[in-house]
Amino acid sequence: MSTTPEERLADLHITLPVPATPVANYVSYVQSGSLLVVSGQLPLVNGKLFATGKLGGAVSVETAVEAAYHSMINVIAQVKAATGDLSRVKRVVRLGGFIACTPEFTNHAAVMNGASDLAVKVFGDAGRHARSTVGVPSLPLDAPVEVEGMFEIG
Repeated sequence: MSTTPEERLADLHITLPVPATPVANYVSYVQSGSLLVVSGQLPLVNGKLFATGKLGGAVSVETAVEAAYHSMINVIAQVKAATGDLSRVKRVVRLGGFIACTPEFTNHAAVMNGASDLAVKVFGDAGRHARSTVGVPSLPLDAPVEVEGMFEIG
């Protein structure tokens, strides 16, 4: 049975990408004491958006769940860049999800499970986290989902 986050990623056939670089005046992550905060990550796959558009419009819940999953892979890639070793993660403290959607869309929680489920698969019980998920009128590059995270690092 796999015991480290890296072994769990391998079991899931996930290879972490090179972390995305900021496109404006901010940094990808900040560590203050034992807390690591990762800036919002889009669902980039091989440098391109996995999907574009809004929920309640052209993007299905199933596609958005997968977009949240890819966003979380990018969050984890930033954590790896910050720590050098994912085993340093003592706890996924909080995830924040932004869902680009029409005003009528209300299934935000199901979409964000794409990220939350992956956090638990990779970090085990330490991956269980607090969470906020909100609908927004738009996201950068017309992405349907953006995920940010806060981690306790040892």
